[in-house]
Amino acid sequence: MRSTRAKQNLFAVSAYARETAINTEKATDVSMMIAIGDVINPKPITENNANEATGLEEVDQIYNMGQTVEASVNFEKMQPQHAAFIMAYALGSCSSAAAGAGYQHTITPIAGDLDDDRSNPSFTGMQRLGNSIIKKRLLSLFVDGFTLSAAKGEFVKLSADIKGTGKVVQNITEETVNAAGNSTTLTLAANAVQGSTAAARLDSVHRIRAEVAAGVWTEVTFSAVSSATPAAITITAPAGGTATLINFKVLYVPTEDAAFTFPARIQETPLRISEMSLIMGGAWSGTAFAGGRTVSSEIEDFSWKFANGGNVEFRPGAGGAYASSYFRDGRDQSISIGRKMKEAIMQNAVTENEEFGLRVLFTGAEIDGSHNYEVEVIYPLLAVMSADPSVDGKVVNESVELQIMEHATYGSVIARVKNLQAAYAA
Repeated sequence: MRSTRAKQNLFAVSAYARETAINTEKATDVSMMIAIGDVINPKPITENNANEATGLEEVDQIYNMGQTVEASVNFEKMQPQHAAFIMAYALGSCSSAAAGAGYQHTITPIAGDLDDDRSNPSFTGMQRLGNSIIKKRLLSLFVDGFTLSAAKGEFVKLSADIKGTGKVVQNITEETVNAAGNSTTLTLAANAVQGSTAAARLDSVHRIRAEVAAGVWTEVTFSAVSSATPAAITITAPAGGTATLINFKVLYVPTEDAAFTFPARIQETPLRISEMSLIMGGAWSGTAFAGGRTVSSEIEDFSWKFANGGNVEFRPGAGGAYASSYFRDGRDQSISIGRKMKEAIMQNAVTENEEFGLRVLFTGAEIDGSHNYEVEVIYPLLAVMSADPSVDGKVVNESVELQIMEHATYGSVIARVKNLQAAYAA
């Protein structure tokens, strides 16, 4: 039977291959574990006639203006694949090359816009709620921003803000069947019902209701669904039903197409703050990060916030049911570091308006003798915006806010991820 257990939810994305155009579906290629509370829902856009003269005091009409998507996905134990997927779609440019037995993905901010309709590449997502309540494929999702965070004693976390055009394909449909009011069998127009067993097919029918009088709908009991195409559904005739034709509405899952099959999930090494190294004050040469000092046990927490400031918009040609444009207003990035204040380096950096580079590396399990699963992020140009001392218990701490800036030669950020997958957002 259908289960309401959120633990059975599934989520999949087209991580490796981007959509070829906006609102053009791409097959999902990998399932990913996200937080149990993450649900990717369309966001209806409606208006009413409250400001129109209707002869009535209150609203009496709602206008459907289509829908978009706004959601959050959270990776509570970040793996390299999560970072590669989110960063590739958020930053927009990803190139991949062999690295021993695996691959290294170099991810940088896209220059300009991807095409006329998209500033950044888009992906297709799919989610199942419960074990079989509903499945939805959501086209043209964009990573509008993310936060990568690490705190002492914890796994690295990654939270992404998702926006989408609102184009959705779902596995459930409602069909109107015109039949006698005393019918005990309803035959669908053309579809079979999803399920290889009698119990599964019955579970795929969510509701049947009958219009026993104009505008009056009553629930109908159903007990069996045939395996035929079209399917025949055994019902209990509505109370007082006659041979007069009435409308029945059947809410059910037709035989699913292959696109509703969830791809396999890949397990990689979750990354922890204890596997993190941070070098502050060095410089990026275009191929390597040199100089600086290693910052280790003084770190309490680290957070990188990335925002595209994108807008999903309804523009001509989309048809009205969903949006047709994603335009990035402008990227903004910052870093927050909590640390034990062992010296006054950051205080001096504020006073002197000092600029410097930063390298962060998270290292996981070994891939081969020369390479590990890892996430490396290089920031060529930073400035300290504030460094506020505080007391935590009996320890003097410091909250450091860094502004990520765009280097004229090397850009604002270079992320390099190593794992066994060949490409992302390609």
